[in-house]
Amino acid sequence: MVNLESFNLFKPLGHLIGRIMKFRSYFVVLLGAGLLFFSAKLNKTEYNPEKESVIMQAVNNVLKLGHFQPKDVDDKLSAQLYQEYLDNLDGGRRFLTQQDVAKLDPYKTMLDDEINNGTNEFFDLSYQLITDGVKKAKGIYDDLKDQPFDFTIDEKIEFDPDKKPFAKDDAELKDYWRKALKYEFMTRLVRRMEDNESKPESEQESRDEMEKKIRESMKTMFDRAFNNWLKLTRTHRFDIYMNSFTGLFDPHTNYLTPKGKEDFDLRMSGALEGIGARLQADGDYTKVFEIVPGGPAFKQGDLQVNDLIMKVQQEGQDVVDAVGMHIDDVVSMIRGKKGTKVTITVKKQDGTIQDITITRDKVVTNEEIAAQYLMLEDPEVGEKVGYIRLESFYADLDGDRSCSKDVSDALTKLQDDGAKAMILDLRNNGGGYLHEVIKMTGLFIEDGPIVQVKARRGGAREFDDEDKGVVYTGPLVVLVNAYSASASEIITAALQDYNRAVVVGGQATFGKGSVQSFYDLDQISRGADEFKPLGEIKMTTQKYYRINGGSTQLKGVASDIVLPDRYMFFDVGEREYPSAMAWSQIDPLTYSQHVYQVRNMDQLRLNSQKRVMNNERFQLIQENSKRLKTRSDDTEVTLNLDKFLAERAIEKEENKKYEGLNDDLVDLDADLLDEDFIDPDVPQDSTMFIRYQNLQKSIKKDLYVDESVHILSDMMLMDKAKVGMKE
Repeated sequence: MVNLESFNLFKPLGHLIGRIMKFRSYFVVLLGAGLLFFSAKLNKTEYNPEKESVIMQAVNNVLKLGHFQPKDVDDKLSAQLYQEYLDNLDGGRRFLTQQDVAKLDPYKTMLDDEINNGTNEFFDLSYQLITDGVKKAKGIYDDLKDQPFDFTIDEKIEFDPDKKPFAKDDAELKDYWRKALKYEFMTRLVRRMEDNESKPESEQESRDEMEKKIRESMKTMFDRAFNNWLKLTRTHRFDIYMNSFTGLFDPHTNYLTPKGKEDFDLRMSGALEGIGARLQADGDYTKVFEIVPGGPAFKQGDLQVNDLIMKVQQEGQDVVDAVGMHIDDVVSMIRGKKGTKVTITVKKQDGTIQDITITRDKVVTNEEIAAQYLMLEDPEVGEKVGYIRLESFYADLDGDRSCSKDVSDALTKLQDDGAKAMILDLRNNGGGYLHEVIKMTGLFIEDGPIVQVKARRGGAREFDDEDKGVVYTGPLVVLVNAYSASASEIITAALQDYNRAVVVGGQATFGKGSVQSFYDLDQISRGADEFKPLGEIKMTTQKYYRINGGSTQLKGVASDIVLPDRYMFFDVGEREYPSAMAWSQIDPLTYSQHVYQVRNMDQLRLNSQKRVMNNERFQLIQENSKRLKTRSDDTEVTLNLDKFLAERAIEKEENKKYEGLNDDLVDLDADLLDEDFIDPDVPQDSTMFIRYQNLQKSIKKDLYVDESVHILSDMMLMDKAKVGMKE
């Protein structure tokens, strides 16, 4: 059974399976025969290395036969897997020493043989070492937890695992734990000191009182943390090992245990109450992989893709350290009933630490992520500009609601109300249904190809807009950022290739140009019934390509006009993954459109650059991004309290310069269309009305929308000049 999905809800559905149907039958028969021998000799037990062998070989065979770009499982890959697994097993370098790692070194180039043969010697040893390492660290912690800290010593702690080797021996490991506990104590003390200063003198705590409370809360947190680390089973560790292997092929190929697949299905169906974020393991951390459009985290606004979860605190409970915890346990802590709150401490990509409190809620409905539209007008421009925000390429498969229909209706209403130009805002849009993005692209062109999809074998399949109707024929800006991904990149690339729109935003979109398929190992592994369920593999089976032949993979879609943003100096998107598949190219298609042609792109870009250079907020955004990048690269922290406080004071003073960057209003009117809100059936406290109120408020502060209006104004002036010349 093949079910095409991707991490961005990119669902190509049945018509995309055509190219791999013959391959699927061939694939199942081959693997079924290849695994028959297991049934005769294996017995099911609680400790089951034989089951691990079945899974290992099944995953290996699936990747060999089905992955879009398979790799040779050889000594080179073995060495990569060895390092990747160590980084995932003990990314924080808190449990293993160089002496432990030396015991694993002989297997460095033997893992390919073990995977091909289904043997587990390396994994057996690694599991024993990490289990012993956690117990050893627990003993170290017990020795240190009541010891006083000397904050006058000039010493530092390194937090970047790439810069921090494994401890040489147990003595050095103990010193690491001393520093880690000291850092935790110091940062908590500083926060309490700052909170204390804001209280009336009669309510302020003494230093001894603060330190006593900190000791108690730290003991609670670390006792729970070690309890969770010690509960990590062999199955958890094997999951890490398998995903270290699959992750070498590309970042979106994963092995899912039966429990992991169940959680995935719950998240995809929306039948889960929680915060609306998809998570993945990243070494010692759990990383935010996607924010579900319209969900609680999306609405709250602070949680972002690539945030690393450090701590979790349930409402009314103590803080729990999530570093090193298995992703299943992190998910369980974050998940909860509607209306309850959870506070998540995250490390941002720029290195800053932030506490984010989110109120859990139910499933996101299409109503909560439906396309929104406003009429914009800038006094300097003098023309009305339609604005459409789309958070996801959604569709109601059981009804007639879809984003292409909603956007079509919005375009019609905005034009009827006088809009002469349009902005399609796809910022933070992670994707959606392929058929919807094809229909939506067709709203702006007569007909023609939209995207090409290519499997590993055979040629590319062309997906066309076959409807010659055009809903909107005027100037168009597509507004994107680094988190515009998958389906968002398809429409953006197509409109750019047709020279139909100006793409405005950060350097480039996310860069995910791949499609994933699910393969059920139970159905593939015939003859291994006694070990089922085995889990599933989500595997990259196809890539999609622009109509000009280039891929959006890795590079994304480069903006025609680049505007400064918070992450302009960071590697954001697909390109940050070491195992990301390379950019590639196939034959271009023949395409043209006669609806509207963007003219004088160089002049449009120059005009925008002049405005950006003269805009203090844009310049501060660029300056702040460079500052944050410098800070994020400085991963060593002082443990001298006076120096820490001095550095923190400097940082706070610097931050003042950049506070409120997004609070100032722009000279832009953003109005609702009356016909949508004079209806008495639309209550003032409805989700729809509240969403639009929030949209209005945000647009009136949005530099990027404001600049897009000015770019469209330039386009309209150029068009008028062109017409005048003809006349």
